[in-house]
Amino acid sequence: MLVGMMADTHDNVYLIDEAVERLNREKVQLVLHAGDYVSPFTVAHFKPLEAKLIGVFGNNCAERSLLKRLFTEIGADIRGSFAEVSVEGLKIALYHGHEEELLHSLINSGGYDVVVYGHMHRAETYRKGETFVINPGEVCGYLSGKSTFALFDTNAREARIVQFK
Repeated sequence: MLVGMMADTHDNVYLIDEAVERLNREKVQLVLHAGDYVSPFTVAHFKPLEAKLIGVFGNNCAERSLLKRLFTEIGADIRGSFAEVSVEGLKIALYHGHEEELLHSLINSGGYDVVVYGHMHRAETYRKGETFVINPGEVCGYLSGKSTFALFDTNAREARIVQFK
């Protein structure tokens, strides 16, 4: 299965639209969003996504109850500050990453096959022991100047960063 991973969209609806279009072209079956959608008006821009969307809140998300309700209305599953997701036998931790000690505990615990986080606005993939650690970077492109997401192939167990803008 091909899983798309994104974070830090920060109200940039133009780049959300572009990311959704690219993820649809890649034929991902699941998208994990590591938070910081920011405002509820962005939700409509995720509606064209053909894959199931599971997400968590980031530290900049406003009006969380409204965000959750609007995402539910388009069929997405926003779980709160943390989500544990099982995909094809893999145990995935999804967390925004704004509490560094908690993030490091998730990575170092060995309890997850994959840890997906955002917050740093810096795309990276690496392994810590048996755990894949993936920060898909920022869709918004505000801090790095690069709009990125990650693709993770659960069969090959490989991750790659995709720069789309």
